[in-house]
Amino acid sequence: EVQLVESGGGSVQAGGSLRLSCAGSKYTYSSACMGWFRQAPGKDRKGVASIDSGGSTKYADSVKGRFTISRDNAKNNAYLQMNSLKPEDTAIYYCAADVEDDGSCSGGFALVRFGYWGQGTQVTVSS
Repeated sequence: EVQLVESGGGSVQAGGSLRLSCAGSKYTYSSACMGWFRQAPGKDRKGVASIDSGGSTKYADSVKGRFTISRDNAKNNAYLQMNSLKPEDTAIYYCAADVEDDGSCSGGFALVRFGYWGQGTQVTVSS
């Protein structure tokens, strides 16, 4: 079974930074589209960033210029560097993988395209 485990969440003040990590196991993720999503209390889960098998990235407008997604295929890991954090970034952050597609992230941030999810890590940004 595909497994994803997030780490690196925590509490920071506005303007601070955090780096989230996603460790994959039992599958080689180098050919998969990897994504980061977040869900704030009482709100729907939404896409934050994605990276395809070739390293091309996409971002939600709300995080462009502040967040950076990357991957290390040798380690089967994905990362989300979050800078200039704002209170509205407070949410549970999830790593996800689309292993059925050709790795192109052609589905965008559609949740149904990502068949595998981590358990989530809490990010809290205080003002």
